[in-house]
Amino acid sequence: MADSPAKGEAVSEIENPHSYPESGASGDEKVTAAKVEDANAPRGLREPPAFIQSLTAEEREVLEVRLKRKIDTRLLPAIILMYILNYIDRNNIAAAKLAHIERDLGLSSVEFQTAVSILFVGYLLMQIPSNLFLNKLGKPAIYLPACMIIWGIISAATAGCTNAAGLLVNRFFLGFVEAAYFPGCLYYLSCWYTRKELGFRTAVLYSGALISGAFSGLISAGVTWGLDGARGIAAWRWLFIIEGAATVAVAIGAFFVLPNFPRTTTWLTEEERILAVWRLEEDIGEDDWIGSSQQTFWEGARLAFTDIKTYVLIVLVFCIVASGTVTNFFPTVVNTLGYGNVQSLLLTAPPYVLAVIVTYANAYHADKTGERYWHITLPMWVAIIAYIIAATTTAVAPRYLSMMLMVPSVYSGFVVALAWISNIMPRPPAKRAAALAFINAVSNCCSIYASYLYPNSAAPHYTTAMVVNCCTAVIAVAAATVLRFMLVKLNRKLAAGVFVDGAINGRPGEISTFRFKI
Repeated sequence: MADSPAKGEAVSEIENPHSYPESGASGDEKVTAAKVEDANAPRGLREPPAFIQSLTAEEREVLEVRLKRKIDTRLLPAIILMYILNYIDRNNIAAAKLAHIERDLGLSSVEFQTAVSILFVGYLLMQIPSNLFLNKLGKPAIYLPACMIIWGIISAATAGCTNAAGLLVNRFFLGFVEAAYFPGCLYYLSCWYTRKELGFRTAVLYSGALISGAFSGLISAGVTWGLDGARGIAAWRWLFIIEGAATVAVAIGAFFVLPNFPRTTTWLTEEERILAVWRLEEDIGEDDWIGSSQQTFWEGARLAFTDIKTYVLIVLVFCIVASGTVTNFFPTVVNTLGYGNVQSLLLTAPPYVLAVIVTYANAYHADKTGERYWHITLPMWVAIIAYIIAATTTAVAPRYLSMMLMVPSVYSGFVVALAWISNIMPRPPAKRAAALAFINAVSNCCSIYASYLYPNSAAPHYTTAMVVNCCTAVIAVAAATVLRFMLVKLNRKLAAGVFVDGAINGRPGEISTFRFKI
C-alpha cells in the first residue's frame, strides 16, 4: 500500500547521490544542484502548533472526531445534492428521447447523438482552466454555486429549443459551465480530508451521480406520464424546466452552506481551524493551500504534465469512464428489454440504487485497508463479465442482470480511481488541481465518440458498444497493474532513502515516512 507523489525534498549528498553532483564536481555544477534542491524541497513538516502540542492523544481524537463530523455535516450533503442536479441536467436528454424530443424537433438519429456528445466538447475545454482558477481564487463557496446557477438556467432553456441547431448550441454551453463542478469538487474534497479519508468521501460525492440515475428515471417517468401536454407543453420540455429550476434553487441555498478552505472558514473555531490545517500538513508532510499568491496556474499545470504517473492515470480513468458510457444511453438500453417507455424509465432505478450501496462499501473498505489496486480491478472484472452477457443475449433475465452488474461495478471502481489521483499527487495543491482536471477532462473525451455507438439501428444488442466497453475495461485493469508496479518500485526507493522526484522525501539525514498508496 502506498501513497501519492507530492513535492520532493532535499537529502544529504551521501544519502542521495542521485540529486547531487559527485564530490569532484565543479562549482557551477554544485550551484546547479543546490538550485534543483531548492526547487524540489518542500516547506517540510514544521513543529506542531502550541495548541496541538497541548492536547493529549485522547483529547485530540475527540476533537478530531467532532471536527470531521462538523465538516461532513456541512459539506457532504450540499455537494451530493449539487452533484445530483449536475448529473441530472447533463443526462436528462436520454430520458427526453423516450419523451419524443427527436420527433418534436425533427432530429435524425445522428443529430440526436451529436446533441449528446457535443456537451462533452464544452465539458472538456473548461475543466483545467476552471480548476486552476478555483485554486487561485480560493473561494469554492462562491464559485461552485455561481456556476450552478448558470448551468441551471441553460438547462431550463433547453425547453425553448425548436430545432437541431438550437439544441446543439444549448448543449455545448451547458457542458462548458458544468465542467466547473465535478473536478472542482474532487479538488475541494482533497483540501479538507486526509488521504485515508478521501476514498470514502469521493464515493459519497459520486453517489450524487448514482442517486441521480435512480431519481432521474423516476422523475422522468412521472413527468412523461403526468405532464405530457399540460398547458400545451410537451413532457420533455417540462422535464428541462422543472429540473433546471430545481438546480437554480439549490445553488442559491449552497451560497449559505458551503465553506471555503480550512484556513479561511469562519464557522470553525480558531482551535478547529488549527487542527483542520495541521492534520492535512501532518498527513503529507507539507502545508496545503495558504493563499492565492502561492497558487500559480502554469506551475501547477507544468508539474502535472511532466509527471509520468499523470499519463498512466489518464489511461486508467479514461478506460473506466469509457467502459461506463453505457449510462449516457441507459434508458435506451433498458428499453431493449421490450417494456413500455414509462416501465423502462422505472427499471433504470434499481441498478443505480445497487450502485450506491456497492460503491459506498467498496470505497469504505479501500479507505479502511489503505488498498487501491484490487478495489479498482476486481469491480472492472465484474464489468467485463456484464458486457459479455449483454453482447451475447437478448433474453430478459440475463440481460437485465448484466445491467444490474455493469453500473455498480464500473462506478465502484471509478470512485476509488479518482481518490487514487489525489493519493498519488497530493501536493502542491496547484499540481493536484491541474492533474484532477486534466485527467477528468481527457477521460470524458470518450463520451464524444460513445454517443455514436448507440444508433437506433444497433438495437437491441448494441453489440459494438458492449464489445468496446468490455475492451476498455480490460485496458483499465492493465493500466492499474502498470501503475501498481511503478508505485511499488518508488516505495522501495523511498524506504531506502533514495530521492524520488515528485514524492515527499525525508529531511537531510532522515528517511521519509511517506509512501504511495497501492
